[in-house]
Amino acid sequence: MGLAGPTTRPRLADVGRARITLLSQLILAPIVIVGALLALLIGEERYPSVVFLGVVLGFVALATAVVIPAERLSPFVTVGLALLDITMIGLLRIGAPVSGFGLLWVIPVIGMTWSFGLAGAVPTAVVASAAYVFTSLLDATQQPTLSLVLFPLFLAGMTAISYLMSRRADAQRDLLDRQSQALRRTAERARSQEELVTDVLDAVDFGVVRLGPTGEIEFSNEAYSRLWRVYERTGGVIYAADGHTLVPESDRPITRVRRGERYEAELMWLGPAGADRRAVRFSARRIRDARGEEVGSIVVVEDVTAEQLALRAREDLIASVSHELRTPLTSILGYLELTLEDESLSPDTRRRLEVAERGGERLLSLVADILTTAAASRSGSKPAIDPVPVDLSTVVRAAVEEALPRARERRMTIDASGVEPAEAWADVQRIRQVVDNLVTNAIKYADEGGLIEVGCTSDGQQSWIVVRDDGPGISAEEQPQLFEPYFRSDSVRQSTIHGNGLGLAISRDIARAHGGEITVRSTLGNGAAFLVRLPATNPKGE
Repeated sequence: MGLAGPTTRPRLADVGRARITLLSQLILAPIVIVGALLALLIGEERYPSVVFLGVVLGFVALATAVVIPAERLSPFVTVGLALLDITMIGLLRIGAPVSGFGLLWVIPVIGMTWSFGLAGAVPTAVVASAAYVFTSLLDATQQPTLSLVLFPLFLAGMTAISYLMSRRADAQRDLLDRQSQALRRTAERARSQEELVTDVLDAVDFGVVRLGPTGEIEFSNEAYSRLWRVYERTGGVIYAADGHTLVPESDRPITRVRRGERYEAELMWLGPAGADRRAVRFSARRIRDARGEEVGSIVVVEDVTAEQLALRAREDLIASVSHELRTPLTSILGYLELTLEDESLSPDTRRRLEVAERGGERLLSLVADILTTAAASRSGSKPAIDPVPVDLSTVVRAAVEEALPRARERRMTIDASGVEPAEAWADVQRIRQVVDNLVTNAIKYADEGGLIEVGCTSDGQQSWIVVRDDGPGISAEEQPQLFEPYFRSDSVRQSTIHGNGLGLAISRDIARAHGGEITVRSTLGNGAAFLVRLPATNPKGE
């Protein structure tokens, strides 16, 4: 494959030169016609036939410039038209010497200057000056005057001005050309990058949607289109994480994004229960430009159907096994209780049976927790509660008193000085379960010999329970998953202390069933603080 050598670009493109030539003729022709008519009317012509011949030449030049297409107008034609203009003006000046037609020589000089630069300007100015001198000397009735020198100087000055203006125009044109090329290269790079990003986003298996500042969808990838087709095929309905609660239009993900909301990994189901149903997880973020102004939103939609079905299968299996364990455990505990009522048992035998009874009760409690969690996960229901006015300080002090023996075994101190009278609208047994879980976790997972602080307070509208320890703390990455069923942090998995990962999940469900919440604040190495918020009065106002 050969390479073309460099070419010399003319000062102006052929089309540009043709336009200048045509413009020169369009300016010159009307002036010539009007000037000739006026000369004839007022009687200034000396040779009418010569004036008529000049007008004819003007028409010929104009017709040539108009008829020949711009892209086919060669430089030789342009030069020929300039010489024809000079001849035409010369004839007009001979035919009407005192009519001022000589000034028109400026027009072809300017046209040639803009078309060819100095290469066209200098010869045209010389020829036009010679024509002026020649036609002046032909008029025997006039004596030579200073105009024979001034007019060539005038043409030289106009040539110089035209040349400078053409150079400036050329420089501006070159600058515009470079800017245009740079802009075109930038646009090509942007288009290439856009195509690359589109290809990458179409290759991923999660949906991506970009919404503009006014909420219109500006971009969506192929994965989102597939999920949208599922959404349309299944009736255009969305269900909450429990799979049963219908999500109204006002609470659907895109609608919420258009209201300016942000959310993270919210689980929903597309379509009713059936073969085509999909579990999807939505996340939304606002996006800003370089000036920090909001320019839209990004919504990420992940198909987690397989994951959710696997989780439900695991929960069903665990629930089934736990349910099968409950009946024999109840029987074992019943017989142990009957056996312990026998007063003829020796102290050693009674102690062993009591150990077995405590272990059985612990196992039965674990089975109950698993069944509760599995049932809530399948149905999305909240734990049943029977709230009444209660002083949280009584519940907290009772939980602390029961936990003291286990704390002493690990040489830990429980500080309950922060317990204050705090009225709450709560189920006593359920809240006791929450406090027991939090205090037990602090005893199990905090450092041996550490301090546990327990307190409660109220402001009349809300009441709080806090359990704080000085243990190893919880990393920021693990905190969002801390209240998920069966989740156990890395520090717990690596320790010799075993847990089932259900206590905090059940505690959160209980708090939310009351219309409250449970949160954690922790940093690695600085312990953890769990805060339970509950309504101080009946939320329904009854």
